[in-house]
Amino acid sequence: MNVSRLRSPRITTAAVATAAALGLLTLSACSSSDAAGKAADGRLKVIASFYPMEFLAKEIGGDHVSVTNLTKPGVEPHDLELKPKETGSLSDAGAIVYLKGLQPAVDAAIKQSGNKHVADAASLTALEEHGTEVDGHHHSTGDNHSHSEGEAGQDPHIWLDPVKYAEVAKGVSKTLAEADPDHRADFQKNTDALVEKLDGLNQKFTDGLKNRASDTFITTHAAFGYLAERYGLTEEAISGVDPESEPSAARMKDLHQLAKDHHVGTVFFETIANPATARTLAKDLGVKTDVLDPLEGITDKSKGDDYFAVMESNLAALQKALGTK
Repeated sequence: MNVSRLRSPRITTAAVATAAALGLLTLSACSSSDAAGKAADGRLKVIASFYPMEFLAKEIGGDHVSVTNLTKPGVEPHDLELKPKETGSLSDAGAIVYLKGLQPAVDAAIKQSGNKHVADAASLTALEEHGTEVDGHHHSTGDNHSHSEGEAGQDPHIWLDPVKYAEVAKGVSKTLAEADPDHRADFQKNTDALVEKLDGLNQKFTDGLKNRASDTFITTHAAFGYLAERYGLTEEAISGVDPESEPSAARMKDLHQLAKDHHVGTVFFETIANPATARTLAKDLGVKTDVLDPLEGITDKSKGDDYFAVMESNLAALQKALGTK
């Protein structure tokens, strides 16, 4: 009995030590699992591919999300290359918001990440084939193919149509709610407020472009096809959907004729893409230049510090160029 009494404390101490160690390991594993996809302050970690997706994530997520934008201000989104750390961060994110087909490096990294909470804007609204010309007068709702000519390709610039952007917002909200169900009600409330603002922006464009002298505008690249369709305008782009593509001599000749036929008085350039070709064309035509921002990123040169401010600046530029009353 005395022996057993002497041994008992030793066994108990060892058992307690082992149990404590196992308990710490289990607690550590649980903590790691619980913290997956969350920032140090407990907010949902969201990674956005470029500015329009970042804006949606912040507006919808509000105080419950910590958003990282893969595309730094001033960087052309189409040309983005990811560092290994950025690629790895996609696996650890609580949710990802991107637009498939715009940034090949991002598409590949997301596919490899295995992340289950991914909102692809391209799947949340209908995309269309757009070329260097997009004639909004030939557009019919629900038709996935618009009247386009030259260098046609699937157009990713859906955020420049407030109606399509609102459709994407609703899909992003669902993804954030799935990733963080505790804040579903807040995400829905924020989404409703954002959609209401986008509806208001759509109405501003509709009313603001009603009485115009011309329907045709010339841009650096074909970023404004959805906007043109929405409001019955005709976009004539110097290059196609890809901002890096060079216009042919035939295209430049066509633009000279189009500008004369449709009394175009302004050639639009962008804040991120090289404006040289647009400026040259404007000089040859003897017309003005102005900024029409495709809103792929916000920089110090942007005419506004967020999506709505820049879109209203775009509206004012179009009104001036098209001779609205």
